[in-house]
Formats: sequence, C-alpha cells, structure tokens
Amino acid sequence: MRLLIVDELGYVPLSPTGAELLFEAFSQRYERGSTIVTSNLPFEDWTSVLGSERLTGALLDRLTHHVSILTMNGDSYRLRQSASRHPAKSATAEQNQSADESIDPETGEIITG
Repeated sequence: MRLLIVDELGYVPLSPTGAELLFEAFSQRYERGSTIVTSNLPFEDWTSVLGSERLTGALLDRLTHHVSILTMNGDSYRLRQSASRHPAKSATAEQNQSADESIDPETGEIITG
C-alpha cells in the first residue's frame, strides 16, 4: 500500500502481541511508504498504550523521522456538528470553537485552538 492510516491510536490499549505487530508494520513501512497516525494522546503517553517503554521509543523513532506533526486543539468536530443540529446549543458551540492557528517556529508544527 502506498498509504497506511492508523486512526485513534491509543483509544484502546494494545496487547503485547498487538503492540509488537504494530511496531513491525511501522518498521516495514519505514522510509518505504507513507503513514498517517491520529491520536488524542501526546507521545509521552504512548507507553501506556503500547505497554513497553523500549518498544514505544523504537516505534516513535521510526514514526517521527521525516515527519510533519500537526497538533490540533479545540472542540470536537462531532460535537460542533451535533450542536449545529440543535440551534440553542449551536451558539455555545460557536463561542467555544477557536479558529486561531499558528506554527511553532522550532518544530514546524501547526497548532490550532
């Protein structure tokens, strides 16, 4: 495959076998194919998902080399969409939604929210 998308990494902790298989998949794709990973967790919390500090370090080493990291903060898209269907709640959702966007000059990350 030219592109692998892993959505919501960390939503459910992985078994030791699952973490090893994920590492193997990322290792095989390293510098050979594009990978997109979404997660609500910062990197420092990935050890709790993968179960091993050593495995997490090795996976992040491969995953973050030649990468663009987008950090997005703000209200949930699903919550905003739901609020738009309920006009009374819509005004509150719009007040909470922030459209500010900036780029971290040191890392190049796009930060919204």
